[in-house]
Amino acid sequence: MNNIMFWLQPLISAFIGWVTTWVAIKMLFHPRNPVRFLGITIQGVFPKRQKQVAEKLGAIVAKELIHFDEIAGMLKDPQQLKDLNPTIEKHIDTFLHVKLKEKLPVISMFVGEGTMTKIKEGMMEEIELLLPEIISQYTDSLGKKLDIEKIVTDKVTNFSSDKLEEILQAVMKKEFWFLEVVAAVLGFLIGLVQVGLAFL
Repeated sequence: MNNIMFWLQPLISAFIGWVTTWVAIKMLFHPRNPVRFLGITIQGVFPKRQKQVAEKLGAIVAKELIHFDEIAGMLKDPQQLKDLNPTIEKHIDTFLHVKLKEKLPVISMFVGEGTMTKIKEGMMEEIELLLPEIISQYTDSLGKKLDIEKIVTDKVTNFSSDKLEEILQAVMKKEFWFLEVVAAVLGFLIGLVQVGLAFL
């Protein structure tokens, strides 16, 4: 009998520790909507604080993680712009050898391949000069209009409770499981201590 009691108490304590932690994790997300119980309003932490979480997350992303100046710098990088050259050159080739003949067949009859090549080279030189200026103007204009903090805040605020739970569960699934295991282990150890004290 003593042996049964010796193990039963720790196992019950472990079960209680696991269940209470599981319930606490569930209450992060549930109930979705406020529920009145014994005069107390109960609602999941994240559904209740979703707007505040969204605002904090938006501020963190905008100030610590994503800076538009860095994105603009990458867009303006000469090497990045140079990597566009093959695509631009292919488009110009198509225009000169296909579309120009379709739209201006008479002119294309008098323009030889050598002239076409020179036209293409001239156009590529102008585009290489013009493209950095266009990108710079575009990013400067976009930077004034783009509010990363507001975008993130609005996105998170408008997430459904199911979507928010899905995202957080995907990110923290292992951590939640670890908390449940730790609670069960601690409950078991506390049960052992209680049994030990009872036998003293």
